[in-house]
Amino acid sequence: MLKKVLIINTGGTISAIKTPTGYSPKQGYVKSVMDNLALFKHPDLPLFDIIEYDPLLDSSNMTLDEWNRIGQDIEKNYAHYDGFIVFHGTDTMAYTAAALSFMLENLNKPVILTGSQIPLSEVRNDALDNIISSLWLCQHANIPEVCVYFNQRLLRGNRTIKISAEQFNAFDSPNFPPLAIMGTQIEIQSHLIRPIPKKPFKLQKVSSQFIANFRLFPGFATEVLSFILKQPLRGLILETYGAGNAPNHDPRFLALLKDAIERDIIIINCTQCTQGRVVMDQYATGNSLKTIGLISGHDMTPEAAHCKLLYLLSQPLDVKEIKQLMEKSLCGELN
Repeated sequence: MLKKVLIINTGGTISAIKTPTGYSPKQGYVKSVMDNLALFKHPDLPLFDIIEYDPLLDSSNMTLDEWNRIGQDIEKNYAHYDGFIVFHGTDTMAYTAAALSFMLENLNKPVILTGSQIPLSEVRNDALDNIISSLWLCQHANIPEVCVYFNQRLLRGNRTIKISAEQFNAFDSPNFPPLAIMGTQIEIQSHLIRPIPKKPFKLQKVSSQFIANFRLFPGFATEVLSFILKQPLRGLILETYGAGNAPNHDPRFLALLKDAIERDIIIINCTQCTQGRVVMDQYATGNSLKTIGLISGHDMTPEAAHCKLLYLLSQPLDVKEIKQLMEKSLCGELN
């Protein structure tokens, strides 16, 4: 039996055509191709409808409003479709995938974000395979998760980072294996896929929150951090070295963080490393952060940590509850 999929086209490279000023998303282009290309009517693929945002966006222009709009479109159509595919630009796709993974609570249908490095309008492109494979997965695989499909791999959305601005393998999931590999053989890693939830689906929208990210580097000016922490922040993602380490010979640096925590600013310790996890009691330089009350980001990506904190701050939770939930896996974002 053919399933039915809703494609939500938000824009990005996949929808672009060449113009005198460079590539730009064109309204209706992707839909016209998919409506008229016989390949998309293959019996191995599901039936699909397309809704298209106006204007189509470069993903650099994505905001919380678009995240909520995508979530609301999925919520509104949830009972009518077996799966959802979101066409999205690559630059902020990892953020949108992470945000939706938290917002779409108790999801029991696939939501796959995909796009391309070369537009569908070009004769040589990666768009066609990304679209076909995403549709095939919605028809044949039961994956109740928000995912990113790119270059023959299906990745858990909240584990995904963008690693290349040029190569077809634009995304990776350094701390969690692919959920599926689509080579000459199709390998679905069923043991890695989250179980079907028992509770009913619910959309939790996000609201604007004052969250900052601060990346450490040797010789950084403590005064810059001081300025940031004087703002009415609710949370800070601190991107530290290695296994969650930071300088412990600068008493002002630690005092600034301690004072912020005492003012109920939630500070998450995330590693700058692409692969690995925060272990704050491994080194003295990490233990100093643990002692003053930083929360471990474990093996979350900075994108996932930021979106998770935003999601939790958008709910009527107190600081203690948020800190506890930040260290708990809600939808497979950490081990």
